[in-house]
Amino acid sequence: MKISREQVVQVAKLARLELDNDELDALTGQMDAILAYVDKLNELDTDGIIPTSHAVPVENAFRPDAPVPSLGTEKALSNAPAAADGCFKVPKVIE
Repeated sequence: MKISREQVVQVAKLARLELDNDELDALTGQMDAILAYVDKLNELDTDGIIPTSHAVPVENAFRPDAPVPSLGTEKALSNAPAAADGCFKVPKVIE
């Protein structure tokens, strides 16, 4: 086994999980299977493979930061449900 029941108990304690004996046994078996699979992946020859953070090249999709004319008060308030004195009018939420 790659992981002991005591290690699973310690991980559960750190994660603040309360597990009964059946759950501990099941989780120990599942975590052991996961660690065995990771060991199998570690056997692969990865020499010459460049590490990547994305499967495809990613480029910045932001537009250039350039000043543009503002929307204007009248146009900004045109779809507002209520407006007063050039501002959005909202219901009072504090009594």
